[in-house]
Amino acid sequence: MVEYNESRLDAVFHALGDPTRRHMLRALARQGECTVGQLAEPFHMSLAAGSKHVKALERAGLIRRDVRGRTHVCRLVPEPLKAAMDWISHYERFWTHRLDHLERLLRQESTPPARAVRPAVRRKHKGDT
Repeated sequence: MVEYNESRLDAVFHALGDPTRRHMLRALARQGECTVGQLAEPFHMSLAAGSKHVKALERAGLIRRDVRGRTHVCRLVPEPLKAAMDWISHYERFWTHRLDHLERLLRQESTPPARAVRPAVRRKHKGDT
């Protein structure tokens, strides 16, 4: 199995586990960069609440925040998503193999057994030797 930085991977899955943060990541993927206020706005949440979500994304390494004067601008950092995909991919291969095996077993079970063909018995007639 592929080795991962467990604490970083935990932080990535924690960040992805919240629908608000997933939405924020999608917005950053679409728009390139957004302020914390722009990320919080669709949820009608305070700047402080939005900032808490941004901090969780930062801890996971999923975004980078730059301070421009009083404005905090966020940008997506996609590399940690690759580590999460690699981890998930390992289990996808495992389950694909297991489900393929189950399908083969079910197909064998549902195939009717071949009927035994008896060899033809030749009867002796008068005059045969």
